[in-house]
Amino acid sequence: MTIFSKIIAGEIPSYKIAEDEHYYAFLDINPVTKGHTLVIPKQETDYLFDLDDKTLSGLTLFAKRVAKAIEKSVTCKRIGIAVMGLEVPHAHVHLIPISTEGDMNFRKEKASLSKEEFTTLAETIAANFE
Repeated sequence: MTIFSKIIAGEIPSYKIAEDEHYYAFLDINPVTKGHTLVIPKQETDYLFDLDDKTLSGLTLFAKRVAKAIEKSVTCKRIGIAVMGLEVPHAHVHLIPISTEGDMNFRKEKASLSKEEFTTLAETIAANFE
């Protein structure tokens, strides 16, 4: 069972943004920028492109709705999307609020937020999720 499956099951806490029967979105606890969110299918599959077409397209559409909620909640020019999939063996996409291309640099120092800031941010984005 991956760390993401444990988050979905509630065994590990997360700053949840949105959830439906197939997908789950939550704040990354080591964010590249404030509002950095992970969107995952509940189906545990290691590689994004091993997802069946219905699940992959559903993930993209769910991520779009999450991105729109982030845009309403965090000052940025747009939401960048990244897929790497090497750090956790569970398909996922990163949604990252950006104002410059450099904001997508995963090697730069991570944004530092307190537990209270994470909680407030998650609640704000969740309130804008449609």
